[in-house]
Amino acid sequence: MRRAAMALLAKQISPPNLSIMQDEGFTVARVRTELLSGLTVALALVPEAVAFAFVAGVHPLVGLYAAFMVGLITAVFGGRPGMISGATGALAVVMVALVAQHGVEYLFVTVVLMGILQIIAGVMHWGKFIRLVPHPVMLGFVNGLAIVIFLAQLTQFKDPENTEAWLASSQLVMMLGLVGLTMLIIWGTPKITAIIPAPLAGIGIVAALVIAFGINVPTVGDMASIKGGFPSFHNPFGTGEGLYGTALAPFTLETLWIILPYAVILAAIGLIESLLTLNLVGEITGKRGGASQECIAQGASNVVTGFFGGMGGCAMIGQSMINVKSGGRTRIAGITAALFLLAFIVVASPLIEQIPLAALVGVMFMVVIGTFAWNSFKVMTKVPLMDAFVIVLVTVVTVMTDLAIAVVVGVIVSALAYAWNNARRIHAYTRESESDKGAKVYEIEGPLFFGSTDGFIELFDVAGDPDHVIVDFARSRVVDQSALQAIEALAGKYEAEGKSVVLRHLSRDCHQLLTKAGHLMVDSDDDPDYEVAVDYSVKTGVLGGH
Repeated sequence: MRRAAMALLAKQISPPNLSIMQDEGFTVARVRTELLSGLTVALALVPEAVAFAFVAGVHPLVGLYAAFMVGLITAVFGGRPGMISGATGALAVVMVALVAQHGVEYLFVTVVLMGILQIIAGVMHWGKFIRLVPHPVMLGFVNGLAIVIFLAQLTQFKDPENTEAWLASSQLVMMLGLVGLTMLIIWGTPKITAIIPAPLAGIGIVAALVIAFGINVPTVGDMASIKGGFPSFHNPFGTGEGLYGTALAPFTLETLWIILPYAVILAAIGLIESLLTLNLVGEITGKRGGASQECIAQGASNVVTGFFGGMGGCAMIGQSMINVKSGGRTRIAGITAALFLLAFIVVASPLIEQIPLAALVGVMFMVVIGTFAWNSFKVMTKVPLMDAFVIVLVTVVTVMTDLAIAVVVGVIVSALAYAWNNARRIHAYTRESESDKGAKVYEIEGPLFFGSTDGFIELFDVAGDPDHVIVDFARSRVVDQSALQAIEALAGKYEAEGKSVVLRHLSRDCHQLLTKAGHLMVDSDDDPDYEVAVDYSVKTGVLGGH
C-alpha cells in the first residue's frame, strides 16, 4: 500500500527543469546580457519594494527582504526562466487591514500559510486551470496592469514630505524632463549598441547627470533608507514582542481563523498574477513554462519569506517585462537581480539612494508602453462584441479593484456568454422513422445542458406526436443534471399522454451519465460508432420531477 502511494505521488510530481541556461547557449555574451539585465531589474525593484511596503503599512526592509527572497527562490526553482518575482502592489493592498488590526507578525504567519496553500495548489496541479482564462481576459489583464503601473508612478511626482501635494513647479518640470530624457535614451540605445540593456543605460546616464550637476530632484533615499543587514531567521509564532515592536502571533486556532481568509485571498491573487505573467512571458520568449512548478516555487518562497521577516510576493509583470526586453532569458538574470538587491541593502545603500526617481519612473513608463496591448484597439473592432466587452471590463476592474477580481469577473462573463451562445444552438430535425413504422424521429443538434433545457422541451409537439417517438442524440450531448431533468420531464409528458419515448445514439459518456442517474431501462452499452443502434426507454420519477 505504501509503495503504491509513493508511486502515485512520484507520478504526480514530475522532475522540474532546474538547468541554469536551459536552451540558451553558454557564452560570454549570453552571461553578460543576463548579468546586466539582472542589475537593471534590481535597480527597478528598489523603489517598487519600498512603495509596496508603505502601502501595506510595514517597514521598507520588509518589502526589500521579500523582493530578495521571493525573487531568488523563484528564479532558481520557478517554472519560467526570465520571470521576476517580488513584493507586489496587488498583495500589498490586501495586507493593509491585517497589519493595521493585528501587526506585522500576523502578516508573517499569513505569508507562511499563503505559501503552504500555493504549494498544495502546485502538487495538485491546479495551475492547469489557468488554461480556462480566455484570450480577451488576458488582453484586459495586460492592459489593466499597464495602467496600474502607470498610475503607481504618479506618486513619484508628489512631495515626499506631503504626499497630497505635487512637487514644486521647478522640481516638477525638472522631474518631467529627466523622465523624458530617460525614455529617449531607452528608445535610442538599441539603435546604437546592444551591449548594454537600454533601461540600464537610461538609469546610469540620468543618474550620472543628476549627481554630477547636483540637480535637486527626488531620489530613492527620499522615499526611505534601504540600508539593512542580511535577513535572519525569525519565528513569528509565540508570545511577547516581535520585530518592529509588535506582538508575536500565538500558535492557536484563534490565530488560524484570523489569518486564513487573508492567506486564501493572497494565495489566489499571487498564483493568478504569477501564472498569467508566466503565460505572457512564454508568449514573448516563445517557450512554455511549468505552471505546477511555478506554483510550488511561489509557495516555497513565501513560506521561507514569512520566516525571514518578508511580506511575501508573486510574479511582477513590470519587472518581468524589463528583464525580457533587456535580453534576460535564463535563471541567471533572476538570480542576479536578487543578489544585486541584497548587495544594495547590505553594502551599496548610500550609492543606490542617490539614484533619481525620475530615471526609474522613465524605465517604468517605457514598460507601460511596451506592456499595453495597443493592438487590442484594432482587435476589438474585429472580434465579437462580447469579447470586446470582456477586454474593456477586465481592464476597468483591474484598475478599479484588483487583478484577482478582474480575472474572475472576466472568466465568469466569458463563460456565461459561451453558455448563452450554446443555449441558442439547440434545435431538431424531424422525420418519420425508417426502422419503426409510424414512429417520429427528433434528430437533436447542439448540447443539452442547463442553458438549453427550456429550448429543448419546446422542440417537441407532445400532443400532436404519434404514439412512439425516438429522440436521436447522434449530434448532441447530454451534459449535466439539468439535462437529465429535462429528459425525465419530457418522458413524463409523453407518458402522461399514453405515448412512449426512447433515446437513440447516445455517446458513451452520455450513456454513462444517464445510467448513473438511473434513467436508462437497459444495461447494454450503445456502440459509440453507431454500428448497432440501441433504443433506451426512459425511467421517470428518478429526480423527483422538479
